[in-house]
Amino acid sequence: MKELKTVKKDLKGLFESQPLAVLATQSDAQPYTSLVAFASSKDLKELFFATTRATRKYANLMASPQVSLLMDNRSNKPSDFRWAMAVTALGRAQELKGAKAKQAKTVYLAKHPELEGFLSSPTCALVGVAVRTYYLVTRFQDVIEVQVTP
Repeated sequence: MKELKTVKKDLKGLFESQPLAVLATQSDAQPYTSLVAFASSKDLKELFFATTRATRKYANLMASPQVSLLMDNRSNKPSDFRWAMAVTALGRAQELKGAKAKQAKTVYLAKHPELEGFLSSPTCALVGVAVRTYYLVTRFQDVIEVQVTP
């Protein structure tokens, strides 16, 4: 079993190397997935993404803030069964406002400077996900659960 310090290092490395995540929301007990450009807080307690308020994902978040995000490093080759890493994050999403939004925007734009115009649009919402649990899967079957917040 990996030490927590090593697992957190693996998570940070994956999050730094991957620009996109799959966001899962729900509406009327039906799952809905979207690709989002994401960033993470240094302490791994929060994940951030941006979306316009007119999207289905935003409407779903407002109706039901419990979400899941999947980040992975697959290459779509047979070697993925041995070497790919995937992380599922479970948490609660909310649109960020005020000082919290300003801090998250700095983190987000450090990773995605090309999205500054999008993020600055008045129709864009910066969303923070307070992560409760991470599930790290390696070798296609080794699963490690990391509790972040109670």
